[in-house]
Amino acid sequence: MKTAFVFSGILSFGTLMSSPTTLEINTGWKFRQARLTNWYDATVPGTVHTDLLNNGIIEDPYFKLNERGLQWIDKEDWVYSCTFDIPDEVFSKKNVRLNFKGLDTYADVYLNDTEILDADNMFREWNIDVKNIIKKSDNELKIFFHSPIKMDIPKWDSLPFQYEASNDQSENGGVFNKKVSVFARKAGYHYGWDWGPRLVTSGIWRPILLEAWGEQKIENIFYLQEKVTKKSAEVITIVEILSDTEDTNAIIKVEDAENGKTLGQTVTTLKKGLNKISIKFIIKNPELWWSNGLGNAHLYQFRTSLALGSSVIDAQVTKIGLRSLKLITQPDKDGETFYFELNGVPVFAKGANYIPNDNFLPRVTKKIYEKSVLDAVNANMNMLRVWGGGIYEDDYFYELCDQFGIMVWQDFMFACSLYPFEGKFKENVKQEAIDNVRRLRNHASIALWCGNNECNEAWFGWGWKSSYEKQNPSYSSTIWTQFCNQYDVVLPEIVSEHMPGTAYRPSSPFSVKNEKSNRHTGDNHYWSVWHAKAPINDYNTVKSRFFSEYGFQSFPELISVKQYNPDEKDWDIYSEVMMAHQRGGNFANNRIKDYLLEGYPVPKNFESFLYMNLILQGDAIKTAIEAHRRDMPYCMGSVYWQHNDCWPVASWSSRDYYGRWKAQHYFAREAFKNILVSAVELNNMFNVYVVSDKLNEIKASLNIQLLNLDGTVLKDLELSLKIKANSSKKVWSIAATEFLKNNKRQDLVVVLTLKTSTDEVFTNNYFMEQQKNMNFYHPTISYKIEPVDNGYEITLNSDKFARGVYLSAPDINCFFDKNFFDLTPKKTVTVKALTNLSLENFQDNLKILSITDAYNKNN
Repeated sequence: MKTAFVFSGILSFGTLMSSPTTLEINTGWKFRQARLTNWYDATVPGTVHTDLLNNGIIEDPYFKLNERGLQWIDKEDWVYSCTFDIPDEVFSKKNVRLNFKGLDTYADVYLNDTEILDADNMFREWNIDVKNIIKKSDNELKIFFHSPIKMDIPKWDSLPFQYEASNDQSENGGVFNKKVSVFARKAGYHYGWDWGPRLVTSGIWRPILLEAWGEQKIENIFYLQEKVTKKSAEVITIVEILSDTEDTNAIIKVEDAENGKTLGQTVTTLKKGLNKISIKFIIKNPELWWSNGLGNAHLYQFRTSLALGSSVIDAQVTKIGLRSLKLITQPDKDGETFYFELNGVPVFAKGANYIPNDNFLPRVTKKIYEKSVLDAVNANMNMLRVWGGGIYEDDYFYELCDQFGIMVWQDFMFACSLYPFEGKFKENVKQEAIDNVRRLRNHASIALWCGNNECNEAWFGWGWKSSYEKQNPSYSSTIWTQFCNQYDVVLPEIVSEHMPGTAYRPSSPFSVKNEKSNRHTGDNHYWSVWHAKAPINDYNTVKSRFFSEYGFQSFPELISVKQYNPDEKDWDIYSEVMMAHQRGGNFANNRIKDYLLEGYPVPKNFESFLYMNLILQGDAIKTAIEAHRRDMPYCMGSVYWQHNDCWPVASWSSRDYYGRWKAQHYFAREAFKNILVSAVELNNMFNVYVVSDKLNEIKASLNIQLLNLDGTVLKDLELSLKIKANSSKKVWSIAATEFLKNNKRQDLVVVLTLKTSTDEVFTNNYFMEQQKNMNFYHPTISYKIEPVDNGYEITLNSDKFARGVYLSAPDINCFFDKNFFDLTPKKTVTVKALTNLSLENFQDNLKILSITDAYNKNN
């Protein structure tokens, strides 16, 4: 079957036939195991695993224990092939090249039996001139993918020492202790992680484009924002043009595409080869790009064109957010600041760490990207950290972050490992970094480039340095020299050259060179709660300038578990299936169970355990976020681990693989609101804080109620407040004994309600006793259901205080806009359910429970 081309890159500005044209080679593909002869239909972009699945050769890798039986796939070589014709108007153009957006990973590429590419990096783009090879018809494109395991085991075997790769699940892959992931420029998480499976993919994972043009082409445009303030934006447009001829009177123009206004223009002579032309322009009183919650994420549309005489040869439109975005690290009395300054305003970073949405990356559709980013936006986040063990994300991800005001902390793709940074590997990484920095540099959302995840911490804090020194000091010296060259020289130089003005950090966490991180300087990964089993209340006292990682695990809710583990006989957290979907092993399962039993009642069954472990996770992260925000401005960032999952699993995520919000995500949404009212008991004092991220001072009234769980109001206090912009302040404090008087802690809840002069309402509840000791009543929750667009509206009331009210329906795609919430007597809560279920089906199957339904207790 031949590829039938669809023109995907025709310009809409009345360009001539000599203008560049882009076609995608995405149909008519087939594949086979290299040592066998049977061909099967293939999907491009795709992976070997998904093609095997689509052809019925393997079962769903995510179902039950299927992952275990699929480890043979990465030991095999694979061949992909297609044939295609080229339209006359494309073939006749002077320049024709193939652009491989992403080949995973070791790939020999042949066009018409001529080898045109020997690829060895999943993260790079490859442009190959094929004008002298390509034909008008019956072109054969063939790609031979080498097994990444077979390619890299000889590299492992050849060394006198081994590079650390702490999360490589080599044993699960049947290659014993040979952790070869560090040798491949490939997504590290494919080899397994403590939240992910070991499914080492191969394939054409991003599009293959056929590009054709006449004698000139705009190759790249960079909008360097030299200086941006509220009064003016000074922008230098750096245009790279390929030309086969020397042409005088070439006109390069930059316009506002929305109104046609010319912003800058120059007339120049093009030389043969690559030309770089700069055009500076100034926009007075620009509409600035702001992060989520601070203002509109405005995007200009700049059109840059190349014309010769009266003919427009090429033009590109780019969406640009004009902003000044800096990382401020200055000495102060406590150490050194660490915060992002946007348009002159210090911004408290609120967000999560982002991993790839699937182990099989081409399955991540635009719809999935949209939900992922909007779930961050709707949880009041302003930052996502693209973590270094995954991928440099798809362009569409960054476009969405631009559009919705999500700042991106962008790691280079190195995590929890050491790498052989010399020779060919070094040059490969350099080009990878250049490709991706240039690809992403026009995105307003990019706030920082970071060299790696936890590699510096591992060297100085996890014992790697001393381990190598004990083996052989020369090993340690070699590795450390490579390390410093990689993160202190090469990567920062590339950022400085190709995206000047953008912050760079050598590692995360990182404080000062040649040391592990501390809490007075730089960013911090705080894992004593969870890994070291520190009490959750420690979040209230541990301080850092910027928490770029912290987290707490949970299993998904039952409806999600049923997708990969439908048999009740396996409904135990220690069953073989559940353990296969818990990559932290017994350690992690025991952590969840131990924390739960220390602070919460004993769940009465598996479903109740899942529900209660979600409440536990949500409470833990809520505690952390509120503490971090109360510590503002000493602390200026709370970015928890993690936003999402790549397969169905027990993990630290706040959204499971199916996109369902866990309690953590609902709780984070409240804790990340622009105004937070937060209570905490410390050192026998009961304190109430108000934190504001707003850029203006506001007036508000604060109501503090001490409530018996039966609904009786024991104390009722009203305060008038002036809340300063961008501030955290303790607004009320009292000795805990005086506040409680003779009332028992286990009978009480503190209800905080803040109302602003603009009628915004912010609420929070605080318990002064552990959940397992609380004397919760069995509430009677009444409700009514009304049909609305795209679902139903449920209005709920309770006769007693109901903790952790949870709604569920038998629809994996059903979304409740509120869930796991507390229901106070005499206060109504309305929940919107988005679902395709019929009213009868929804009414019959809607479940509503609270915490007392999950354990055996009589009130």
